[in-house]
Amino acid sequence: MLTIGFVVFDDFQVMGMAALSAFEMANLVLDRPAYRVHVLSERGGPVRNSLGFAIDTVPFGDGFHDTTITIGSLRVKPSTPGLLAYLSDAAANSRRIAGICTGAYVLAEAGLLDGRRASTHWSHARALQRLYPKVRVEEDRIFSVDGSVWTSAGMTAGIDLAMALVEDDFGAEVAKQVARKLVVYLRRPGGQSQFSALLDLEPRSDRVRRVLVYAKENLKNELSVEELAEAATLSPRQFSRLFRQETGQTPAKAVEHLRLEAARVMMEEGRHSMDIIARETGFADRERMRRAFLRAYGQPPQVVRRAVESGRLSALE
Repeated sequence: MLTIGFVVFDDFQVMGMAALSAFEMANLVLDRPAYRVHVLSERGGPVRNSLGFAIDTVPFGDGFHDTTITIGSLRVKPSTPGLLAYLSDAAANSRRIAGICTGAYVLAEAGLLDGRRASTHWSHARALQRLYPKVRVEEDRIFSVDGSVWTSAGMTAGIDLAMALVEDDFGAEVAKQVARKLVVYLRRPGGQSQFSALLDLEPRSDRVRRVLVYAKENLKNELSVEELAEAATLSPRQFSRLFRQETGQTPAKAVEHLRLEAARVMMEEGRHSMDIIARETGFADRERMRRAFLRAYGQPPQVVRRAVESGRLSALE
């Protein structure tokens, strides 16, 4: 059985606890107690969270866990010496150590992120880089993995991190089943932007949202106006007018943004050639993909790929 030590402190951000559900669902999927979770604090006993109610915890003690995860808070504040000492010891004794959201600040304060890549909530990323210049902050990633140290963006990104930990332990199929149990649309890969193309479009109606989800799930298709209009059960003319009213973009431009986002994720994974990426994301060929990248980023895919792999894509945008 793998043990998870989940470290909290006063005013920890309550949303971060949602990540623990991934380990609970993994136990259900595997039909055995694959994980045991312990919620820890420096002194044990009740610890108040950001909503004002308390949860019971056990004190740090002398033992360590297979994976130690620390949570963050809405307002970053200095950590206690006891917390920092425990995390330093845990980093040396746990197989993995992780920080959710501004938990990255706690790991950085303990010196555990020096020389490493790390992610945190987008609104705190630049402050983290300024305060801890030895950290290589990847400000636009859902989560980052550097050796045994894992960090994630904020809020729901903690769930993505936890599912990635499950996948690391038990494989992609188990993680996929966990996502289904959690009614998560999909486990976002670490390299996906914290700002998704779907979120940027912000359609008002369920009809247009449904079409965008359809497009994201079928990027290999041509995704013509006629095909998208059929998914919306509208005529092409009605659909084009409604889509532009709600998103401010043409369907073709929105589809291109979805293809670019998917291509970036595949580049981050590093397992595919440019030809395969172009085909799988619906660009059809490398030349068409190259032109789209030049329009969006002012750089060809090869340059963007190197930037994605080194965590510097935000500098191109």
